[in-house]
Amino acid sequence: MMPKRPLVVGLTGGIGSGKSLVAELFREHGAAIVDTDVIARELTGPGGAAMPAIRAAFGESVIDVRGALDRAAMRALAFGDPAQRERLEAILHPMIRRQSGEEVAAASAPYVMLVVPLLVESGTYRERVDRVLVVDCSERTQLGRVMARNALAADAVRAIMAAQATRAERLAAADDVIDNEGDFAALRRQVDELDRRYRGAV
Repeated sequence: MMPKRPLVVGLTGGIGSGKSLVAELFREHGAAIVDTDVIARELTGPGGAAMPAIRAAFGESVIDVRGALDRAAMRALAFGDPAQRERLEAILHPMIRRQSGEEVAAASAPYVMLVVPLLVESGTYRERVDRVLVVDCSERTQLGRVMARNALAADAVRAIMAAQATRAERLAAADDVIDNEGDFAALRRQVDELDRRYRGAV
């Protein structure tokens, strides 16, 4: 008899919502974490598998001295021109999808957290997860957190937020929601409760 595959939960949320912290709390509970941002950084690091295609598509202006993607240069290019962003996504997304799929398939934990910042926007990850978990907070809180964390101006943060799904769109796609507007103790309680549910396959 084939072993039952673990539950796969798609973890998402807007920039500054606290996805990484929530993922770490689930990791402490024994969940397998497959983070597409981590995979993207590996693919675009020095010697990363995506770098030859990125160099061919965009030239040396987006490559740093280590041979990695110059994220600031690429961000300026991509946010200024949607066609350039689509070219980058056409290179990265299939590679990220393939590697994340392999990592999910190899997981032996009670359940898997597939962390996808743009899960709702992608339109395709829904078919790869059993449940969608959204980490939610107000847009004002997002703005304040990202400005403090990344030393970005408010307009720059708003531009990133505008390129993502709206808060309402994310909540409409959610099977489960974690409210990260409160303190850490409240956040941990919500993770504890969902961990119990996910271990019981909901």
